[in-house]
Amino acid sequence: VQLVESGGGLVQPGGSLRLSCAASGFTFSSSAMSWARQAPGKGLEWVSGIYSDGRTYYTDSVKGRFTISRDNAKNTVYLQMDSLKPEDTAVYHCAIDSEATMGFVLFTSWGQGTQVTVSL
Repeated sequence: VQLVESGGGLVQPGGSLRLSCAASGFTFSSSAMSWARQAPGKGLEWVSGIYSDGRTYYTDSVKGRFTISRDNAKNTVYLQMDSLKPEDTAVYHCAIDSEATMGFVLFTSWGQGTQVTVSL
């Protein structure tokens, strides 16, 4: 299993970033996928998830600002992040999740992550 995140960087408050996660080594199209983040000095926080059938879920703090999507032909999951805030600063990881436990950070596998910094 391999999950490789990309697309992070430094952005000003109110800006946007699009994260990508290229997946391999498992049946991506039938897997639930999630994004989670870890801010400095804090634990891993679930951010958003998408079922194999395309249903999407978000933690309250990002609803209306983040959009998760997937492209099964490319084995890739995305996280479009708009109206970014300084409190969104974290390392963002994509992960293989489970529909039964989505939201509880009980991941099968996760990637190394990509740094997102929101600052002036």
